[in-house]
Amino acid sequence: MDFNFSEDQQQLRDAVRRWVDKAYSFEHRRAAVKAGGFSRDTWTELADLGLTGLTVPEAHGGLGLGAIDAMVVMEELGRGMVLEPLAQAFITGAVLGQFAPEAVQAHWLPRVAAGESIVVLALQERRARYRLDRCEAQATRNGAGYAVTARKSIVPIGDKADAFLVPALLDGQQALFLVEASADGVRTQGYGTQDGSRAAELQCDGSPATLVTTDGLAALELAVDVGSASVCAEAVGVMEQALLTTADYLNQRKQFGVAIASFQALRHRSADMKMQLELGRSMSYYASLQLGQPAEARRRSIARARVQLGQSMRYVGQQAVQLHGGIGVTDEYIISHHFKKLTQLEMTYGDSLHHLGEVSARMRETAGVME
Repeated sequence: MDFNFSEDQQQLRDAVRRWVDKAYSFEHRRAAVKAGGFSRDTWTELADLGLTGLTVPEAHGGLGLGAIDAMVVMEELGRGMVLEPLAQAFITGAVLGQFAPEAVQAHWLPRVAAGESIVVLALQERRARYRLDRCEAQATRNGAGYAVTARKSIVPIGDKADAFLVPALLDGQQALFLVEASADGVRTQGYGTQDGSRAAELQCDGSPATLVTTDGLAALELAVDVGSASVCAEAVGVMEQALLTTADYLNQRKQFGVAIASFQALRHRSADMKMQLELGRSMSYYASLQLGQPAEARRRSIARARVQLGQSMRYVGQQAVQLHGGIGVTDEYIISHHFKKLTQLEMTYGDSLHHLGEVSARMRETAGVME
């Protein structure tokens, strides 16, 4: 497929790349990990670049750009393994923009676009695995409003967020609510994750909430698909940088007086890494291009992309570590951080086996319809 970026998209890529190279060095990232895995100052810098409002409609203070622009940004942030979860701003913009009442949009989207409020998706429950239709959280009507009781796990920067998008059952049907972190009954417990970023356990005990939509499952599917497309794009950036780092190491490391990059076996393994990167890149493009499709086609496409990206992430990460030898597993060397980042991304919003099952199930459904 001939896929060319527009001049504006290329300029966007260049701007984000310059910021990553200048402001987000490996040493800066290591310091951020030690400080807790999230920096409000860095988030403000992303907002100043216009990235938190990238996909928010212009009517609500954003730039009104699309999925491909978001993909370009996530690739470049992946190169630097940026800890701050910008994808959550894309998720919030998409979900509120398509499902929330106008009053909720008018209140929250300008704040998200400006970087003033961080709204994150609180999705995971302990017994749900990756099933979006399994939800134990409960919501009740409380006068003119609603109250939510929920336990959610692995919420991105949950103890630093200003509000949460929380799925909960309302009269037996899954709905989606917005719960502010300052609301009564909200408690969080933060912790560091494998890749150095930050997450939290979220507990809501009858907490006041704003109803986003009663069609909670459809909104949740959109949120996860936007998040998965961001995972794909971010992984491409991480893999690309891991490959460049590995190639540089092979050219510098010498055995028997020659660079090991000249060894045919290692050259073949490097070529296989490049092939997996390009397979992943093409499927990342495919995932972002399909975000505007009807829900069934979009979900099927995202699952396919995640299967390939999962294979690519695992292969590139493992080969990068192995080709570095012992230094590849040390915390002081960047390639171990690439490996940990890819490992965590592969399991975000469903691991490869889950998405393979999704692809198989949808193929069976299609075959049944054709019969």
